[in-house]
Order: sequence, then structure tokens, then C-alpha cells
Amino acid sequence: MNDIRTIERRTVELSHGKTVVWEAGTGDPVVLLHGVRFWEGGDYWISTIQALSAQFHVYAPDLMGWGDGERLFVEYSFAYLVDFVRELQDALGITSAHIVGHSMGGWVAALLAYESPERVRTLTLVASGGMSTSTPHMMKHVQVPTREELVQYARGIGQMHESEIKEAVERWLARVERPDAVAVYTLIMRHMTHPIHRARYNLRRRLRFIKAPTLIVWGEFDLVNSIEFGKEMYQALPAAHMVVLPCGHDCVKEQPDAFHQALIPFLREYAKGDGP
Repeated sequence: MNDIRTIERRTVELSHGKTVVWEAGTGDPVVLLHGVRFWEGGDYWISTIQALSAQFHVYAPDLMGWGDGERLFVEYSFAYLVDFVRELQDALGITSAHIVGHSMGGWVAALLAYESPERVRTLTLVASGGMSTSTPHMMKHVQVPTREELVQYARGIGQMHESEIKEAVERWLARVERPDAVAVYTLIMRHMTHPIHRARYNLRRRLRFIKAPTLIVWGEFDLVNSIEFGKEMYQALPAAHMVVLPCGHDCVKEQPDAFHQALIPFLREYAKGDGP
């Protein structure tokens, strides 16, 4: 069972505004970047924070515009999100870190590794976005999920006890029902789904320049980002290893044990043991 009370939740103030960081452990810094779903935040990674915190100092931020941080009326471009991660690293005193990103978070992580290689010790891309200029179906419409839909989502990915589901759904609902939530998320989607923006920040031409040791983890049955994208990433990245799991898009949630069994040895291999 994933007890969220074992994880520190703190507010960090940046030039972008205030955001929340979920944090635990000591050792080499690991930064976990969540995906694009309306209700997501750093708490997407609760099980991973707990799995890593015995050996690493783990940080899982709410990306600006998501989670429990401020909702700002700005251009939520990929460049803006990469700048946010850089500034967050500075605010936390992190010179370089192991960067792990799921879905859209993987896209942001890869752009960071491309633009600021000195900040990225290793890169882990989990069912990452960034390979297609077309928009996944789930991103085409902004709709506030109901309690029932969120419960169904939580039960569908498995690995969560009913008490955890109830607690998580309350957090998620509080986020999507904020007065500014729909307007800000609509701004986010306007950028994320625009073909010109998706082409401008596409990873295909950038991957061969990313030198960081990279772990690619993908679900064999991913219906959001096809496993073929993962295979193309593996072929293009100079220093990549790929693990395929028998699951869909949410490897972290659907196959947590297998995911952590792939991730932890990879991080250990490149750990410096010198903290931030």
C-alpha cells in the first residue's frame, strides 16, 4: 500500500509562481515529471517515490498549470515547461539530476536533456510523447471528469487499494473543480495540440544529439503513444536501453514492480553518490 503520509509535500516559489513538490529520501537527486492529464500532479509518482527513496533523493513537482500549484494565464509552451524544470532545479539546489518523465513529462525531459545536457545525469523516458505531430485522442477535448470517471480510471490501472483510490480521487477532484482549472487547462491544450507547436518541439531531429544514458520503458499495448515510437527512440538515441512491459500507457501504475525493477538498477549504475 502506498502511504502518501511518508512523503513530504512542500511549496516552492519560482518566478513562474508557486508550485508543489513531493519529496522523499537522500542521495543522488531524481526528478520525476508527470504527464498531461487534467488531474495529474507530482503525486502520480507516489509508488515510485517510495520505491526510490531508500537510495535516492526524489523530487516529483507539480508542473506549472497542473496539480496544486498556481494556475497562470501564460503560454504553456514546451519551452516554458523546460524553463520551469531548470528553474526548479536551481531553486532546489540541484546541479544535475536523473530525470524521469512519463508521456508529456518524457517529452519535456528529453528537451531538457537536449538543451541542457549538463543538468541531466541520466534520462528515463516512459511511454514518452514527442514523436508525433498528430494529437492523441485523449488530448482533443477538455472535459472535467466526474467522480465516477476518476474512480473508474483508478480502478482500471490496478495496484491501488480502495482507501487509496478514495483519497486520490478527492485530490484529483479538488484540482479539476478549481475556478481557474478549465480555463488554464484549455490554454495548455491549445498549445500542446497545435500541429505547428508539436512539429517545432518534435524530438525526432533532436534525439541523436542527446548523449545522456537513457532508459526507455514502454507498454506493449500502449494506445496513447504507440510502442513503435519507443522503438524509433531506441534506434535514434546514442546510449539507450529499452524495456517493454505487458501493459498499456501507464507503466508506472499498471506494472509498478516491473517498472521499478527496470528503473532502480539503471539509476544505480550511473549514481554518483554525491547528492545534488
